[in-house]
Amino acid sequence: MKSTNLRPNRRILIIDDNESIHEDFRNILCPDNSEPEASTAMEAVIFAEDAAAPAELGFELDAAFQGQEGLQMVQQALEDGDPYAVAFVDVRMPPGWDGVETVARIWEVEPKLQIVLCTAYADYSWEQMRAKVGQPDSLLVLKKPFDNIEVQQLAKALTKKWLLNVQTELQMAELKKANELLAVSEERFSKAFRESPLPSGIQGLQDRRFVEVNQRLAEVSGYKREEMIGRTPEELVLWEKPEVAEGWQAALSRGQPVRDQEAKLRNRAGALREVLVSWSTLALGGEAHLLLVAQDVSERALLERQLRQAQKMEAIGQLAAGVAHDFNNILTVVQGHAGLLQQQLEPKSSQSKSLKEITAAAGRAATLVRQLLMFSRKQVMQFRYLDVNEILRNAIKMLERLVGEHVSIDFQPLEALPAIHADSSMVEQIAMNLAVNARDAMPNGGKLSILTSVQAVRRGPIPADPERRDGDFVCLAFRDSGIGMDTEILSRIFEPFFTTKAVGKGTGLGLSTVFGIVRQHHGWVEVDSKPNQGTTFRVYFPATQQTPEKVEQGVDTSLRGGRETVLVAEDEETLRQMVVQVLRIQGYTVLEAASGLHALEIWQQSTRPVDLLLTDLVMPGGVMGGELAERLTKQNPRLKVIYTSGYSPGMAGKDASLLARRNFLPKPYSIGKLAHFVRECLDSPEKQNGTAPESGLSESSVSGTGLVTCPPCRVGDTHD
Repeated sequence: MKSTNLRPNRRILIIDDNESIHEDFRNILCPDNSEPEASTAMEAVIFAEDAAAPAELGFELDAAFQGQEGLQMVQQALEDGDPYAVAFVDVRMPPGWDGVETVARIWEVEPKLQIVLCTAYADYSWEQMRAKVGQPDSLLVLKKPFDNIEVQQLAKALTKKWLLNVQTELQMAELKKANELLAVSEERFSKAFRESPLPSGIQGLQDRRFVEVNQRLAEVSGYKREEMIGRTPEELVLWEKPEVAEGWQAALSRGQPVRDQEAKLRNRAGALREVLVSWSTLALGGEAHLLLVAQDVSERALLERQLRQAQKMEAIGQLAAGVAHDFNNILTVVQGHAGLLQQQLEPKSSQSKSLKEITAAAGRAATLVRQLLMFSRKQVMQFRYLDVNEILRNAIKMLERLVGEHVSIDFQPLEALPAIHADSSMVEQIAMNLAVNARDAMPNGGKLSILTSVQAVRRGPIPADPERRDGDFVCLAFRDSGIGMDTEILSRIFEPFFTTKAVGKGTGLGLSTVFGIVRQHHGWVEVDSKPNQGTTFRVYFPATQQTPEKVEQGVDTSLRGGRETVLVAEDEETLRQMVVQVLRIQGYTVLEAASGLHALEIWQQSTRPVDLLLTDLVMPGGVMGGELAERLTKQNPRLKVIYTSGYSPGMAGKDASLLARRNFLPKPYSIGKLAHFVRECLDSPEKQNGTAPESGLSESSVSGTGLVTCPPCRVGDTHD
């Protein structure tokens, strides 16, 4: 029961062996027509209340003749939930208990009962009664004969006292329960505060000093908990911009909420972490405090930046892929005609030098397109199981020419290195780009160390690599002694077109290309660098249990022609004319078609068998290069096929899987590369595609085509 729900209790018990006394009390406390003006006035004086209009006393009386009977009635009232408030008890009640013993027995079962001892004799002194009953605060003595008004006043005062005592007792119980709940709540808050994964602290409202911090805030800030308590954020230099924090606290003092405000928190080492700050007020020990919650969103912000970076790279990649086809066709025509003219001129003539410059410029443009496709992960890949050490040994001479004599290369390979599943030309591209980056970081010369190793990696996602890793990885490390980089540059080095070089000195695609190639090989890149302390790039590739394949080296040879018949299917007229011209110069009989449908017509009209089909993958008219080859090889299983395209895999449609085969000639290409590729394909032994497919393709991607596979030819080699 709540203390506020108590009603006045006007039940009174009379315990006296004289029935006439019972009647006297009834007449006094329950009169038929009383006039209690005096009693009411006296009550108003006693309880400091305004005098109320006269009202009936309204007491409810019960009577008992002996102490034992009175005790039973008290017990029964308690059981019924309707206890007595006051009892008038006679001192002498022979032959049973006297009044004092009766009071003592009653208080054993109901100590809240207010009792008035009625006596005409001094049988007990006050000290004797107090010693026997034990709680004189609830005991009064009324001398007989008693005054009616006095009895009424006692009845009113004691019933109200009983009510106040019970209310106080209930209020104390409620207060105790509230305190217990408060203690539990504070314990829960304290536990939640201490164990919260969010960095949190409690500051004094006036002095801003920390009175408590949780372990997470201590970890993020780099301080011990004991070092933070008693100090202000300003003394700890926690905020990158303290004035912003002051503004938030001022807003909080004006009653304005502070929720999820962006800020940067500086740790003990000086590093900044991005946080969302929330502040609220709370009372501790009766004093106002500030509760600080700083949600660490550094990793989330990093992931958001990585997402934006990926979206940026994807957008540039889509742009590059979209223009690559037409641009590569144009470059192929430029390179082809420049090569044809070079064949007709003396090597030392001024015209020959100009043609060499044209060829070199076209080559640089082709490299730029290739780099755009590589970093956007849209470049054609020819995957094999490779030994990284072998690739690097073959590339060392080239790297030494790239970096110049002022930079020494120290190659430290780990022998018996596991094979990786990779494209050899892409691994060479990584080595070239990292070597050039190291050279540019050492303008006055220095040392470039290239190391290979195997590392067991067991970890979750990290900022440099958002994937979980579990296994062995081949690590390719490039360590230079150059000028190094600060954290700001480090955060942007893989952005496309970002460069610290002067205008015209770099494209800003070198490291972006490395990033794209490595990600396409299911690896990742880590960078360690500090200003004036050099830089180390570590490239990780998943290790395999396969035996490395031998990497064929391109050999410069003179252009060799032939007498076979070649069908060229190419929708770009200028390019088709150039290819036809080159092949006819080499002695071939050339049939030309502007589309897949046109090629089928030429095939049917031809009076001599066709030995080789050179077809573009993407052509108008509804018949693409893959379908054209399939139809023709069904008619002539001995037909050999070379695919060519300026598209990236993502733009080549359903024939994209054919781009990874070794009989694919990507645009742009030189006339030497074209002539060499055609000759090698025609000279290769016949091999049906029912055998195991090469370059990591599944059988399902080539089954049923009946194509003849040409021998491997490094399409990056130049033979003109």
